[in-house]
Amino acid sequence: MLSPYVLPILLLLGSNVFMTLAWYGHLRFKAAPLAAVIAVSWGIAFIEYCMAVPANRWGSAVYSTAQLKTMQEVITLLVFAGFSVLYLKEPLTWNHAIGFSFIVLGAYFIFHGPLRG
Repeated sequence: MLSPYVLPILLLLGSNVFMTLAWYGHLRFKAAPLAAVIAVSWGIAFIEYCMAVPANRWGSAVYSTAQLKTMQEVITLLVFAGFSVLYLKEPLTWNHAIGFSFIVLGAYFIFHGPLRG
C-alpha cells in the first residue's frame, strides 16, 4: 500500500498527464472538427477527474488545501514542460525556466509555513 503522502502526488501526476493531453493534445490535429475535438477532450478530462478528485479527497487528510493546490500547479508545469518539448516539439526558453522557477519558489513558501520576523 502506498503512503498517504505519496498516493495523492501520484494521482495528481496522472491526472495532469490526462488534462494536458485533453487541453493541448488536439493542437497537432488542427484539421479535426472542433466539435469532435471537444468531445474527445471531455472523454480524456473525465479520466483526469477520476484521478484528481480522489487525489484531493485523500490528500486532504495529510496536506492542507493550499499545499494540494500548490502541488497540482507545480506538477502541471512539469508535465506541461515535458509535453511541450516531447509532443508539441516546442522548445522551452530561459524565460520559461525563470518563470517556472518563481512558481517553484512560491511553492517552497507554501510548504514551509509562515515567515517569522
